[in-house]
Amino acid sequence: MGLYIGTKIVQAKPMNRLEYNQLRGWELPADEDGSDEGYLVEYTDGGRANVPGFEGYVSWSPRDVFARAYRSYVGASFGVAIVALQAGLKVAREGWNGKGMFLYYVGENSYPAQTDAAKEHFGDMVPYRAYIAMKTVDNEVVPWVASQTDILAEDWLVVI
Repeated sequence: MGLYIGTKIVQAKPMNRLEYNQLRGWELPADEDGSDEGYLVEYTDGGRANVPGFEGYVSWSPRDVFARAYRSYVGASFGVAIVALQAGLKVAREGWNGKGMFLYYVGENSYPAQTDAAKEHFGDMVPYRAYIAMKTVDNEVVPWVASQTDILAEDWLVVI
């Protein structure tokens, strides 16, 4: 078998094994301990819903397995924030002073040329590469570049 590393964005809540089996309408197997602590995990990244009342694929994970695989988005590292951005989520630093500021990912695309210089060089459409944009406190959008402080911060969170 090959070696793989994965990154998933999930929703989760504490739930023991018995509660999960009851949610699914299953009988707890005789050789399993229903009091095992764990998490109900909902994968919202494209898996087909398998439990009524949920939008994504639902499974159960033992607490120790979950703790090794997932980290809360509150107080997250910059690397975790990048993963969230690439998944289409908005992120911000808890320590930012401006209210309502957040970052989001802008994918590679093009826009209509606005100046004579752009039209002369590119023609009708100007291509651009993917970048991170910031919604500012003034409700405007600017391209964003991380500072060393941002990169090393552990206070990133997903904006809902």
